[in-house]
Amino acid sequence: MLRCTNSIVGTRTKSLRRLLSAAPSLASSVEVTQSSSSLASLVEVTQSSSSSPSRLQALRQQLANEDAGLDEFARPKSEIIIRKKAPPRSSKILPKPKWLRVQPADSDNYRELRKTVRKLGLATVCEEARCPNIGECWGGGKDKTATATIMIMGDTCTRGCRFCSVKTSRKPPPLDPEEPEKVSSAIAKWGLDYVVLTSVDRDDLEDQGSNHFREVIQKLKEKKPDLLVEALTPDFQGNEELIQNVATSGLDVFAHNVETVKRLTSKVRDRRANYDQSLAVLKYAKNVGNCITKTSLMLGLGETEEDLMETLHDLRAIDVDVVTFGQYLQPTRKHLPVKKYVTPEEFDEWKIKADNMGFKYVASGPLVRSSYKAGEFFLKNLLNDRKMEEQNLAA
Repeated sequence: MLRCTNSIVGTRTKSLRRLLSAAPSLASSVEVTQSSSSLASLVEVTQSSSSSPSRLQALRQQLANEDAGLDEFARPKSEIIIRKKAPPRSSKILPKPKWLRVQPADSDNYRELRKTVRKLGLATVCEEARCPNIGECWGGGKDKTATATIMIMGDTCTRGCRFCSVKTSRKPPPLDPEEPEKVSSAIAKWGLDYVVLTSVDRDDLEDQGSNHFREVIQKLKEKKPDLLVEALTPDFQGNEELIQNVATSGLDVFAHNVETVKRLTSKVRDRRANYDQSLAVLKYAKNVGNCITKTSLMLGLGETEEDLMETLHDLRAIDVDVVTFGQYLQPTRKHLPVKKYVTPEEFDEWKIKADNMGFKYVASGPLVRSSYKAGEFFLKNLLNDRKMEEQNLAA
């Protein structure tokens, strides 16, 4: 807006100077000033006390003939209007296809979980993000494996990714020291088989929330040992000590999302996030935690088939076990626009490709999210089989 305004002002000022050169007698009647403050885009045209009304009117009329929009910049000092910077115009918004429509959530288990969440004042990503799969995950779906995703460490993030609508702040509120006990007690009472714990980034904290994450997981396992726990973590700025702190906490799945392909990372994620750093997080967690590792990709941001294949090869090279593909949906007009709505058939093709590359579990579909049906029958059995193998080796 400022650039555009300054351009207009520059053009009008040149026209005014040419006119004053042609008619020197008018020079005493008009004074042009430009603010040197942050409102540099505003130009004040003030009338001197000795000016001639008829001459000034003629000047204004001639300039108005060049561009009627000049009047906005030729207001008397007392009438100056300060205009807010308009949001950048995004590309044409694509209409949502029919396959992105879902039925309202309604089941006994869903209603019970929602009631408990309200009562205990917990924050779930399922509700915060208005996830379209909430009924299927909370209700258990066909396999009756009920799943919920709990967001810990507050609802305000220190980063501002261009795809995410979570609130941001350089200094979010302090952590709730009672949260580990409150969250673990609440989840232990639910009829959940699988829980996903996730969080905002907390770059403002010395340990970036790593100890808080670990405490929640350990208290959960103490109260309900059979509960399968997935931790969807930040990157902890690549700090191996902090990554290990969570990876060795007793969780079953260590998840960290690369979000998009390498080529688009700088445009999609916060500048502090890094594609190679995310790969390093997953690799290190696998090595020290001896756990299943998982990541997720959003499609529809402008990635190519070559981009995606490169990413899948990178993930397999560090032995990531689980990958999910889902459609990116623009939260608000201020966020990145959707470049393409990927069809269900294309998602099916990506599932086949990922399966053929050796991933142990793949979820792919327009409405799939990183924690979508995380406790689905196959993944639940995979985890249980892994536990049985470990017990047999220990015997």
